[in-house]
Amino acid sequence: MGFSETTSSKLSLPHGTRIRGRWNGKRYIIQRLLGKGANGVVYLVKHEQNSKLYALKLGFDTLDIQSEINVLKALQSQGRRRSEGQRSPAYLIEVDDFTYHGRDIPFYVMRYVQGEPLRAFLVRRGSRWLDVVGYPLLQQLQRLHESGWVFGDLKPENVIVSSYGEVELIDYGGVSGIGRSVKQFTEWYDRGFWDAGSRTADPAYDWFSFAAVCIHLLAEEPLRRAATQLPQMRSRNDLIGIVRTVPELGPYREWLLRALNGDFHDTTEACRLWKELVSDRLTPKRKSRPSTPRWMVGAFAVSITLLVCALYLILRF
Repeated sequence: MGFSETTSSKLSLPHGTRIRGRWNGKRYIIQRLLGKGANGVVYLVKHEQNSKLYALKLGFDTLDIQSEINVLKALQSQGRRRSEGQRSPAYLIEVDDFTYHGRDIPFYVMRYVQGEPLRAFLVRRGSRWLDVVGYPLLQQLQRLHESGWVFGDLKPENVIVSSYGEVELIDYGGVSGIGRSVKQFTEWYDRGFWDAGSRTADPAYDWFSFAAVCIHLLAEEPLRRAATQLPQMRSRNDLIGIVRTVPELGPYREWLLRALNGDFHDTTEACRLWKELVSDRLTPKRKSRPSTPRWMVGAFAVSITLLVCALYLILRF
């Protein structure tokens, strides 16, 4: 049964609530809310039998959540093919229904990376960690693109980062098939909001959103001022101007400009260039030894000469 967005958007389950799958019978205990979107709520849950932590999404609409499940299945299948018999990422743990006040609410369970939202992580650890987390985030987008999907609603709240930099996307509600209209978006990270292109799902849409997220994290006030302009005054050039002038964005400037303009050949190239960029920044520069002054070399040579002469005289007489 579909669960209307109007009714379900008010759904708020407290800590300790037990969710029991109608068909599989597995039980999960809600720990806390991870996020809430237009088509569902994501909770951190603990499996009652083995105490493992997972991310569980309760859906508001059966068709919407089935679309997300199809994406996760495709990613999991692709991961198995790539791993060649090795362990592949468990994107999707299980799918079931949860009966609540006489209604069946569809849900699915994903793996969970224990961490915190991207913005909170960078505030605590420092902005330089964007170098580290940016690459695995782009890799996740690459896997989506290679499977024929675009994430769409990329924003800091949808990115969880562990204490050592592992990254996980937690809400696939905005995922759209390449060539279709983007299903969900958030204005600041939306290409259409900045009059920088259409809302047709393509890899460049995610590159643009990734660049806008970086700008938000490192230059929030200039971005806020640009975003509050009248729509007819707002454009991609506002973002380009921020990238060119804000010092904190300087190390990423060339990459961000290419992302805003959609100038990568594909997401593989975007990943490679980001990795090259941050590798140069993370590799410690070896300090060159200062050269010995010429006068000191000369003085040393004279000292050696005098020592040899003194030893010669002593031995001779």
